[in-house]
Amino acid sequence: MIRAAIFDLDGVIIDTAHYHYIAWKRLASEFNINLTIEANEALKGVSRSRSLELILEMGNIHLSEEDKEKYAARKNAWFIEYIESIRPEEIFPGAKELIQAIRDKGIKVALASSSKNAPRVIELLKIKDLFDTMVDGTMITQTKPHPEIFLMAAERLGVPPSDCVVFEDAEAGVEAALAAGMKCVGVGSPAQLGKANKVIAKTGDFSVNELNDL
Repeated sequence: MIRAAIFDLDGVIIDTAHYHYIAWKRLASEFNINLTIEANEALKGVSRSRSLELILEMGNIHLSEEDKEKYAARKNAWFIEYIESIRPEEIFPGAKELIQAIRDKGIKVALASSSKNAPRVIELLKIKDLFDTMVDGTMITQTKPHPEIFLMAAERLGVPPSDCVVFEDAEAGVEAALAAGMKCVGVGSPAQLGKANKVIAKTGDFSVNELNDL
């Protein structure tokens, strides 16, 4: 029985992943690295520091920890600049309605995003009240595919992991959800998210009545 639904943010509720991509691409260009959309897939769902490491590995570049922090901070400053233009109209069609329909069933809802900027994004989207709790990148020590973020969300909701379903668009996120002992709905490509219990093209394609099928 599903008693809680946990939503990732980037690529599930809104395409903040696009803002991350253009910020990382801008930073990569400083190292003469062309960060393609395909290569960017590996950055989804992982921490800022790990994303930077992956980019540096592409160019076989080695930096001190101090320099890594500097470049990661620069990327984040650009990202924050970009997301300030976010408006509620950018929420994926049907995503807000799905969350509300789940709440109307008496099912608890959490947001679990590796992004440290998730609270600001949710504030700009004006949907903070849709979530019973939120876990973001400032609250965890392990990043996906480690299950920490989802286990923390379940604990804060007071619901056993086995009674939770996660909505995720990244392969690392799907692996984290399954590692947590939860059901998972993948949002995106079946080829990439095939390990999920169910895969849908868009968040709005999911019906609350399908929860019982999981």
